Amino acid sequence: MSHQTLKLGNSDDVIVALKPVTAGQSLNGSRLVALSDISAGHKLAIRPIAHGEPVRKFNQIIGFASQPIAPGELVHTHNLITHDFERDYAIGSDTHSVALLEAPATFQGFIRPDGRVATRNYVGILTTVNCSATVARRIAAHFTPEILSAFPHVDGVVAITHGTGCGMAEHGEPADLLRRVFVGYATHPNFAAVLLLGLGCETNQIEPLITLTGDTGALRTATIQEDGGTAPSVQKGIATVYEMLAKADQRRRTEVPASKLILGLQCGGSDAYSGISANPALGVAVDILVRNGGIAILSETPEIYGAEHLLTRRSSTPEVAQRLIDRIRWWEEYTARHRGSIDNNPQPGNKTGGLTTILEKSLGAVSKAGTTNLNDVYLYAEPVHTPGLVFMDSPGFDPVSATGQVASGANVICFTTGRGSVFGCKPTPSLKIASNTTLYNRMSDDMDINCGTIIDGEENVEQAGQRIFEEILAMASGKLTRSEIHGFGEEEFQPWLQGATL
Repeated sequence: MSHQTLKLGNSDDVIVALKPVTAGQSLNGSRLVALSDISAGHKLAIRPIAHGEPVRKFNQIIGFASQPIAPGELVHTHNLITHDFERDYAIGSDTHSVALLEAPATFQGFIRPDGRVATRNYVGILTTVNCSATVARRIAAHFTPEILSAFPHVDGVVAITHGTGCGMAEHGEPADLLRRVFVGYATHPNFAAVLLLGLGCETNQIEPLITLTGDTGALRTATIQEDGGTAPSVQKGIATVYEMLAKADQRRRTEVPASKLILGLQCGGSDAYSGISANPALGVAVDILVRNGGIAILSETPEIYGAEHLLTRRSSTPEVAQRLIDRIRWWEEYTARHRGSIDNNPQPGNKTGGLTTILEKSLGAVSKAGTTNLNDVYLYAEPVHTPGLVFMDSPGFDPVSATGQVASGANVICFTTGRGSVFGCKPTPSLKIASNTTLYNRMSDDMDINCGTIIDGEENVEQAGQRIFEEILAMASGKLTRSEIHGFGEEEFQPWLQGATL
């Protein structure tokens, strides 16, 4: 890392500039000369590449040359494109046994009556429909920091509102998906209690949701139409929340094993360094968590596209691999129906940061899943229960993906970024991990961990991964993350909306 460039795989056709390179500059004492100015994080060719020839990074194809590329030339959107090619899925070829630690790590969590473990102790107000959002927010707004100071063992009152719940088909996969999200949040261990608030006439009715939750007493309900309108509903809701706060405040943290952690993996605002520093380091932390008996959820199906073969090779059974492949095929059909393309990515900020194609972005994104076997594949917001690394189908849009992970049971989230995402996801705390020191210094008030130390040569990926794991335990034990300090996490609730709005 002390050099100006980095070659990531033995068969690579490109190297990555770790620092800005000027035209005519000789690189690392070699005969390679930069043909133009190249920004940090961007790629340059190390051999002649013919038109139509595949280009490799991480020992994997990241695209195809759209014109001849000379050694020392910048490789980016002007001369690199993506198109279909055969992946060697080699199902199960890279699986290996994982030995659990005899003395697993522990953290301080809240044990719920059903045995699940929480990392936070919130009271929630969950709206069934957009029409009850304002009432929910007015109830939550009553509970100022001064009032909440009387309940020191409660993390806060959270209003979870959204823009749907009606104007949609009552039955079918879009409705089932939405109900999975609501059931996942209504029963999430990080909520000590939840007030489920509806209008009364919406499609997303309260009664079916109660049936699906198998309510054990932590769920209270109210409808605005039955309670007499806005003012009475706010007054009644405030009284209900006071009762829930009193009970929630009786809970105390206790020592529990790290096997009780369900970690959601997110990356957003990625740059070329994400796949070199932050994501691989998070992958090391995932491997440590898996050895401790915990669960890690990889998601964002469009952002594993082109790298899914690395996961099928690690699939614990052929059935798991096939379920992953089926989700890839579903996304190809889904985007085609909407006259789009699954490779309509990276975003402008990603490209500015050095990422050229979805294949390149996906290869970096997959690295945050570590090296252990892929043990299961779930639909969006399905309850996750299989130990080890699992995959949950979701869009690549971070709020929608994270909402699904929380609904699936994630009680902690790690979020890597290279460009600088600001994000929280109540009731689950989110740890923000910077891929480069420049970003960390510029947005230090939003970042929890700097993995730019890897690029700077101050530590290796394994050391950074151990540091991330220790921060996960601290976060799970109650240490506030930067996004929590800033109050993020309510507006970011974004269920995946499928189907027609009627």
